[in-house]
Amino acid sequence: MQTDRGMGVRILGPFASYLDHRDTTPSGPKQRQILAVLTLNAGRVVTMSALAEELWPHRPPRNVASALQTHVLHLRNRLASETPGALHRTEVIRTMFGGYLLDPSSCQTDVEEFERLARAGRAAAEAGDHRSASGLLTAALAVWRGPALADVRLGPVLEVEAASLEGTRLGVLERRLEADLVLGRHTDIVGELTLLTARHPMNENFCALLITALYRCGHVDLALAAFRRIRAVLAAELGVDPGPRLQRLHQTVLSGEAALEPTTRWTPTR
Repeated sequence: MQTDRGMGVRILGPFASYLDHRDTTPSGPKQRQILAVLTLNAGRVVTMSALAEELWPHRPPRNVASALQTHVLHLRNRLASETPGALHRTEVIRTMFGGYLLDPSSCQTDVEEFERLARAGRAAAEAGDHRSASGLLTAALAVWRGPALADVRLGPVLEVEAASLEGTRLGVLERRLEADLVLGRHTDIVGELTLLTARHPMNENFCALLITALYRCGHVDLALAAFRRIRAVLAAELGVDPGPRLQRLHQTVLSGEAALEPTTRWTPTR
């Protein structure tokens, strides 16, 4: 990740930080947690109580404030050690009333890059330019190098942040697959959708896309089998039936209608 700002932080995969192109990734697990929380809340004050909850969710030390200040000091020293005479450590992490703030003007993250490409891809899809949408959304997904914060100890705060990022990634992936269906790439994405529905057996949107792709490939039996699988899983796990979208899709496959033929554009859900 190249950056024209002083500091760069990688969240989407193994955690890493750079300052003026020098590696400043903290080695201490708690310092990595602090930097990750501050980065994901860049420009906003993170209270000491929120940081304490992240670092010590069960057994906080007797003097939480002193312990937290010590970890922040070590983190600042780490950021400064690799950048002598460059961006000053206190310009990156600022002490505010009741907490700390990471200056967004001096920091760039791979999350920003991912969100920029994802926005452009969604805008292209809304404008009907599905080829550009597919390319942009593919580029957005390529920013990910693994699960978010893959090698960071996740406390209560970072667990929520990581889950939110993963949810966003899956949404972008769904939009990219929808664009590929519009472009008639159903044969190319059947394998990917098969894997996704195995990993996310209760995700109705992925299942709908798989049924559509299989039907367009002429695999009516496999499309019906995919519907039966998710119906059984939803009944066993949640005690519910598939939603209206899947029910209508199932009926379309059973009736052999041309609505899912390759010449017909897929209409993505919003």
